[in-house]
Amino acid sequence: MNDNNQLKRSKSTFFIPIAYVLAIWLIYWVEISFNFNFNKYGVFPRTLLGFRGVFLTHFIHSNPSHLFNNSIPLFVLLSSLFYFYKDVAYKVLLFGGFLAGFLTWCIARESYHIGASGIVYLLFSFVFFSGMIKKHYRLVSISFIIIFLYGSMIWYVLPIKDGVSWEGHLSGFVVGLFFAITYRNKGIIKEEHQFTQTEFDDLFDENGNFSPPKIEEEIEV
Repeated sequence: MNDNNQLKRSKSTFFIPIAYVLAIWLIYWVEISFNFNFNKYGVFPRTLLGFRGVFLTHFIHSNPSHLFNNSIPLFVLLSSLFYFYKDVAYKVLLFGGFLAGFLTWCIARESYHIGASGIVYLLFSFVFFSGMIKKHYRLVSISFIIIFLYGSMIWYVLPIKDGVSWEGHLSGFVVGLFFAITYRNKGIIKEEHQFTQTEFDDLFDENGNFSPPKIEEEIEV
């Protein structure tokens, strides 16, 4: 598909990232302003009531630091998703968010798991691996920028820090890789170069030997 058509900015390019970041800040403001505790609406593994967190966990944060640390990568990665992968952006965000939450619900420790980190790792994984798989120079460049900015995040898919939902990180990372493979032929892809046959090429046979076409002379009787 033509790159210029793919890389035209749409309203979603910045509207969705801004709307998402504003939404999670607004929800946190409501929580602290009215003395609510939304943590109980996070993912609580393998319980029916805790399953609601699959849908809600990505909007709930424990403190301003947690919220701020997710906001910047959310904006950057969502903008990258909707600019470079707009054909599949909504599917990756919506279905990927659900699958990341569901996988967390299946594998995580018995505790409330909250935060948009699952989405952050989903987007990080998808954008990085999509560029590597597609091998398109622009997408590969974005992949290297993403790994430069957020490459250290990879360690937090492992249980190396107490109080951090590494299961949510790992779930988002795995789902992002899955979508990168699934949508490898969607959107911008590397085009194979094809060469046009010219009259000069007709002077050589399949083995590269000089073989000009024979000219038949007309004989008049």
